[in-house]
Parts: sequence; C-alpha cells; structure tokens
Amino acid sequence: MVLELDTLYVGNYLTAFPISVLDAVSLRDAVGFMARRGIGNLIVSSDDGEPLGILTERDILKQIVEKDIFPDIELSKMILTPFLKITPDTSVQRASELIISQKARLLVFTDSDKLVGIITPSDLLRAFRKTYVAPTLDEVVSKNVCHMAYDESILDVCKVMYEKRIGSVIVDGKDPGHGMFTERDLVFDVLNNKVQLGESIELYSSFPLITAKDGILANEAASIMALHHIKRLALTDNEKITGVVTVRDIVDAYQSGSPQIKNY
Repeated sequence: MVLELDTLYVGNYLTAFPISVLDAVSLRDAVGFMARRGIGNLIVSSDDGEPLGILTERDILKQIVEKDIFPDIELSKMILTPFLKITPDTSVQRASELIISQKARLLVFTDSDKLVGIITPSDLLRAFRKTYVAPTLDEVVSKNVCHMAYDESILDVCKVMYEKRIGSVIVDGKDPGHGMFTERDLVFDVLNNKVQLGESIELYSSFPLITAKDGILANEAASIMALHHIKRLALTDNEKITGVVTVRDIVDAYQSGSPQIKNY
C-alpha cells in the first residue's frame, strides 16, 4: 500500500519497549548487550528509570580512540549522546527533521511522560519506503570515501574514522576487490568477541563490498540495504567507488526537499 507523507506518524513506526541499562553497567557489558540484541543504540537510565542518555557506536569508538584500549569503565563515567523527547503523534517528517538538523537521537514519550519507544533512522526509512516519492541522493551522499589497506590495525582504522568523522572505511583487499569496515563491525565483531585492537581489519570487514550504481534513487538504495541488512551502501561509476550513502543520508534526502520522482 502506498501512503501519503502527511499520514505517517512516529507511533506507527517506533521501536516499542526499547532496551535500557543502568548507568552502573560497564561499557564492556553494554557492548555485549548491544551485540546480542543487534542494536546500535542503547538507552542508559538512572536507578529510578529516568533515561540519562543513549550509548551509541560512535560513543564507543570515541572511548577507544581517546584511551588506545577498550576501557573497562562504567557508563556513568562516560559522556553519553543526548536525546530529544517526542510524542507518538509527531509526524515522521518532523522526526526526520530533528534527527538531521539537531543530530539528535529521539525517544518517544506519551503525554504523561512515559517512555514508550525509540525512533531511529532505520525506523523512519521503513516509513518513507511506503510513500510514492523517490528522492535523488546527489545532495546527501558522502563523496568523502576513505580507503584503508586490509592489513591496517583495528586501532589505527578507528582513529582514522574518528578523526574524519566517518562511520566506515572501504577496505582494499589482499586480492582484487573491496570490503567495508564499519562502527558496527567494531562493536559486534571486534569488541564483543574480545579481539585485540592490534589485529588487522581483514577478518572483521565485510567482503565482498555491496555496491549500487551512482545515481540510484533513495527508495532503490533503501531496498538494497534492507535486503542485505546493511546501513551503508557504496556507490560506483564504471567500477570506481564514488561515494557511500547511509540510512541517515537517505532520511535526509526524504526530509530536505531533494528532487523527487513520483513512484506510483
């Protein structure tokens, strides 16, 4: 069923009963919690259940880069990512604007200030894919493509990702071909499995690289990403990697007024 933009509300697309942990939990335990449940955002709460902030993959990366190790600290000692409160009747369009303009994480509360869910870029993309519009990606796709050799250490790659403020790098493989190493690979495959940060990224990167042709529309890119369960898609032109588009980029395309094609 194809829907109109003005019929989409957060309450229909949020992730209900979001998982949270107390701030006394260690970062290492929190990482294991995220990996086992396949989530990239973890709500951190006080003893009385009040949300204090959100632990993100970027927060974890920052700790590693600043300390050169995977530190064994409590979440209460970290600066967590803040959040904004919205209600279930907030439009998907408005939620998208907040995520992009405020670089915010969004928690959904009822009028009685009871936490009922979290809304992520992936949730928003699920909503937008039900509409009749298909934005272009030219204005949002990142052309800042960083290549790293397969034998670079995990720690060195983390430092590059943090310094360049990117969530992934293209991995140039031992054999012809490319892969990708992401913040999620760091959390799920490296830290959760207690891998030493001095090891190379080769075994913890995704090969082969999933790609799409540069110029693809937002809804087409979203479908490929959903099919392969990925949040970043490399774009190519004549087999050359020209950019990387993320779920957040696609949400940006839908909410920013990027040129759209009717997709009936």
